[in-house]
This record gives sequence, C-alpha cells and structure tokens, in this order.
Amino acid sequence: MKDLLTDEFIVAHGKPDVVIVDPPRAGMHPDVVKTILKTGARRIVYVSCNPASQARDLETLCTRYRITGVQPVDMFPHTQHVENVCRLELIEQQ
Repeated sequence: MKDLLTDEFIVAHGKPDVVIVDPPRAGMHPDVVKTILKTGARRIVYVSCNPASQARDLETLCTRYRITGVQPVDMFPHTQHVENVCRLELIEQQ
C-alpha cells in the first residue's frame, strides 16, 4: 500500500471522500498514515484485527480526525480474536 498510495496517485485519481483501510496485524505503514492525513478525506473507516496497532495508528490519525464510532465484531467465536471497526470524521478547521 505504501508504494501505491502516494501523492502522485492522489493527483492522478483525485481526493477521496472516504478511505476504508483493513491493514495486516502490524497496522498501517507510517507513510500510508501520512498520505491519508494529507488527503483530507471526510471519513475514514478503519477495520483491524489487532487493537494495539489500531490504537497506535489512531493516535496519529486523531491529529486531524475524531473517532465517531467504534464497533467490535466477533467473527471468530470461541477465540480471543475480534475485529474492530472504527469510524473517523475529519475535524473541520475554523
């Protein structure tokens, strides 16, 4: 993703209104987080199977976004694994 989602990609394809991410357990690459922040998309939906890496990424994203919804989803009954879906909205600049 870090090699595809670049400033050039955004210029060529336009600014997204919504970004949906579902990274691997390690979370998003820091370059991807920076690029998402630069897009200024109105909404981000972040799906994660690792609450620790999601929390790390959300800490950075929350410099421009606020969390407006969180929903854990138990897709793997009888295990400790839970998917967590988080909705973020762009903080309007005054």
